[in-house]
Amino acid sequence: MKTQHDQHARLDVHLTEGDADRTLRADVRAGLTADPKQLPPKWFYDARGSELFERITELPEYYPTRTEAALLARSVDEIAAASGADTLVELGSGSSSKTRLLLDAFGRAGTLRRYVPQDVSESALRLAMGALAAEYPDLALHGVVGDFTTHLDRLPRGDHRMVAFLGGTIGNLLPAERRAFLTQLRSVLQPGEHLLLGTGLVVDPEVLVPAYDDAAGVTAEFNRNVLHVLNRELGADFDVDAFDHRAVWDTEHEWIEMRLVAQRAMTVRVLDLTVEFAAGEQMCTEVSAKFRREGIGDMLAETGFEVTRTWADPDERFALTLAAAR
Repeated sequence: MKTQHDQHARLDVHLTEGDADRTLRADVRAGLTADPKQLPPKWFYDARGSELFERITELPEYYPTRTEAALLARSVDEIAAASGADTLVELGSGSSSKTRLLLDAFGRAGTLRRYVPQDVSESALRLAMGALAAEYPDLALHGVVGDFTTHLDRLPRGDHRMVAFLGGTIGNLLPAERRAFLTQLRSVLQPGEHLLLGTGLVVDPEVLVPAYDDAAGVTAEFNRNVLHVLNRELGADFDVDAFDHRAVWDTEHEWIEMRLVAQRAMTVRVLDLTVEFAAGEQMCTEVSAKFRREGIGDMLAETGFEVTRTWADPDERFALTLAAAR
């Protein structure tokens, strides 16, 4: 672990570029030799992918980000009062934009002493912490560069923490992965510490599917960007334009699947693999599960949490759930 700190800011680095490269190679090898083929969604987010996702959040069809932000703005003071946390931890913090709403609310409540942003990107975390240090000079900052699926035990302990996991990101985990993540998170929390969980709710597919397949084609570019990442980072020879974007609502599992569909039969070389795609073959690149209120409560109860309170927007499209570790 590499640690850098001054009087008010500290950065722990548990994930290096070398670690990321090894993980990418392992994920690609496993995913492209699976049947059906798949790639994890975390590899969308190089600089171009992050920029495309920011564009997606501004599209008229893509309601989740703005719905959650508006819900958070309405609920933050109640969240701060109900949790009473002195340390706010944010998993997958990125630019920490939504966090300012929480930081301001906890500031008004008078309880917050420290903010702990966690992200896989050291550069993004440094930028965010620099901006926050200027805006909140009295707040202690302790950044953690790591993966929330493997480095939860590296989070700094506090007298009373609230862990924020926003953006509906838990929906990108498969059910077994969700249980493992929540179980591990519960194991690093003390009884009475809190989790604030943001989840997309099940809505009409006529509203949901266009959010992942917009008319302007930005999501299609975002989906294909993972192939650009593999070409650049691993020397693969994907013909990126020979894949179509598709978003499908799975009614049984209640999740959206983003897929890349081969327009024609082709052979792709990556690492030491020769990968055959049949014409029309589909490769899953993201699952985004949506939830029902009772399902959220059951999922949390099974992993050692007790729901304190739930907030939802008027259209019941997104929920924020505050849960205490039992």
